[in-house]
Amino acid sequence: MEAERKGGSRQETPVVDTDVLIVGAGPVGLTAAAELRRQGVTCRIIDKLPARLPYAKAVGVQPRTLEIWDRMGMVRAALEAAVPLRGQLTYADGVEQARLELRLPPEVPYGFAALPQYDTERIIEEHLARFGTGIERGTELLGFTQDEDGVVSRIVTASGGREEVRSRFLVGCDGAHSIVRKGLGLTFEGGAFPEEYMLADVEVDWNLPEGYGVRSMHHGADGRIDDALVCIPLPGERRYRMSMLVPPELSTRAGNTPAPGETAHGLEGGRSPRLEHIQAVVDRLSPEPATASAMRWSSVFRISHRLVDRYSVGRVFVAGDAAHIHPPTGAQGMNTGIQDACNLAWKLALALDGGAHPRLLDSYDAERRPVGEEVVGRTVRHATAGGVQTAKDDRTTVMLREAQLLVAYPDSPLTATNGAGPADADRPGPGDRAPDCRGLMTSLAVPSLRLYDLLRDRGHVLVLHADSADALTACRDTAATADRLTGGTLPAFLVAAGDSDAARSVHVPVGANGRRLPVFRDEAGEFARLYGVKGATAFLIRPDGYLAARLTGLAAAATEPALADALGRVFRL
Repeated sequence: MEAERKGGSRQETPVVDTDVLIVGAGPVGLTAAAELRRQGVTCRIIDKLPARLPYAKAVGVQPRTLEIWDRMGMVRAALEAAVPLRGQLTYADGVEQARLELRLPPEVPYGFAALPQYDTERIIEEHLARFGTGIERGTELLGFTQDEDGVVSRIVTASGGREEVRSRFLVGCDGAHSIVRKGLGLTFEGGAFPEEYMLADVEVDWNLPEGYGVRSMHHGADGRIDDALVCIPLPGERRYRMSMLVPPELSTRAGNTPAPGETAHGLEGGRSPRLEHIQAVVDRLSPEPATASAMRWSSVFRISHRLVDRYSVGRVFVAGDAAHIHPPTGAQGMNTGIQDACNLAWKLALALDGGAHPRLLDSYDAERRPVGEEVVGRTVRHATAGGVQTAKDDRTTVMLREAQLLVAYPDSPLTATNGAGPADADRPGPGDRAPDCRGLMTSLAVPSLRLYDLLRDRGHVLVLHADSADALTACRDTAATADRLTGGTLPAFLVAAGDSDAARSVHVPVGANGRRLPVFRDEAGEFARLYGVKGATAFLIRPDGYLAARLTGLAAAATEPALADALGRVFRL
């Protein structure tokens, strides 16, 4: 088994042009390409647009997305470009409602952020370029066929030339009108909102607190919302992306009705709103007198909610808006698509390496389609009820869910529950997100480290915990077992309780092959607290930051079959 692959190209057979062809160079396709290249997989990414669009379409970046970018080694650029989202100010019929504060538990490493989509794309594209891969712009997919060994895609390039591309896999990240989805014959069931909206990127001279979105609504005589203004802060001086209902004179419904079978979703053509249209809504709904100016762009757009019936057929996959579309409430769409891409990419890399379980790729649909279904349903409910703040759960749960930190795969075929110990809601179990923690110390570095520092730019990692001499022996034996099962390719390290015998070590010898297990001291006990550990415990953490297994009470007789089961769900042992 080969647990990790690093940058560079794998040797290709003459009949294959690339390992993976990705269609669509938005945030989802770019994330898929960047993660594949990080894992050493060759890929091509094509997009029919000649250049990046200058629109701030998707602007909310969730904490979970920042965690994924951290694992990929590209979060710093996003933090430098984004602005924090601190909360939302809500007004109903001119009266201020309870303020929504976007607060998360202190152990969550990143907060909510706002970043225009074109900056998100730029950052991922620049990261991808470090691997020598660029976007083939002005290049369109015409169709494809697949067989047991690969996919043949017919494309037309920017120069008008036609080409056939042979790849091992094809990934459609080509949006709501996906050619890949249509080529697979997948259904895309759902519906559409009757309202039309207009978007605009403007500056506004009000004195509202920085970092807060604004949602201002007016109710008609029947109690329904008949006018709305939603503003999301953007990088810049009092700059916002505003959305509001379209006035009758700008409606595109009469002259721009989608053809049968088409999906009405996203930016529409036709007349664009002018600044006076935006100002009229600001005059009606702004919490205080204000003037909108410096409009960078505007458009009319529509909203649908749809979910594909399958996320893959054979060697062809769909991700992002090609698989699920829904209202923008809570900024869930792009972030869900980025998680699709990350989930799929590490599995494709392992499958291409030859070290994957034969059914590993089936887990993409098993894990991600239920997530897409939940997000579609939730955003539709919030959009029709008046926003995220109408959710009935407690405030912490609502925030964690909107941050996408509650996404989990407990029922995944990759999740091993054998050896997990009794269920406990206060500690992460198999299938849950692996939380970050601070205060990990080593004798070789003065500053403390975060757990995510130790996971960055890696694939699967075995993390062991010991708080006594007996636990240390059990962890050492478990690491030796993992080496034997994987051929010594699975990275591993030990987190030792700060006052234990193990904490005085820098490395622990493992087996007879000279391998040493790095040791990090849990000086403040944060790892023990957040992971709910006592005694000898092992965690198998996936490349996308989820727990594949949690093994408690490590003992040779029971640990080897449990560890073999966990690894055997992913790898070909």
